[in-house]
Amino acid sequence: MVAKYKHTNIIAKDWRHLATFYEKTFSCTPVPPQRKQSGKWLQNGTGVENASLEGVHLRLPGYGENAPTLEIYQYHHNEPKPTAVANRQGFMHIAFEVDSVHKYCDMVMANGGSMLGQITTTTVAGVGNLEFVYVRDPEGNIIELQSWN
Repeated sequence: MVAKYKHTNIIAKDWRHLATFYEKTFSCTPVPPQRKQSGKWLQNGTGVENASLEGVHLRLPGYGENAPTLEIYQYHHNEPKPTAVANRQGFMHIAFEVDSVHKYCDMVMANGGSMLGQITTTTVAGVGNLEFVYVRDPEGNIIELQSWN
């Protein structure tokens, strides 16, 4: 048996706006075609009654043409979510390794995101020096920015 990581999905309030944030901030690139999907097959596979969605896959930076994607979809009807916090059970954040945590914090804020934590540094034994912080995208999803040296 063989498994291969493919994508991470974010269900957005406004998929176009959120996709633009990831394109501008992290240089993610759209992978055509845009998706507009509905039907019994989608309802059966997702368990969502009358499922209907649209959105896009964004190629994540740093891995070339076959990179995993960030799938940003918006259902015709989204269920509300609680505010994301770092210690909630389940999937919590995505992470980007960046050349400058400070620079990317500025970009996150300029593109509609916000700060969650404070930039901090530590030494991870056997790995190196880490500078990192948690930030939020415009819809409140948590992103870790990290830089190693």
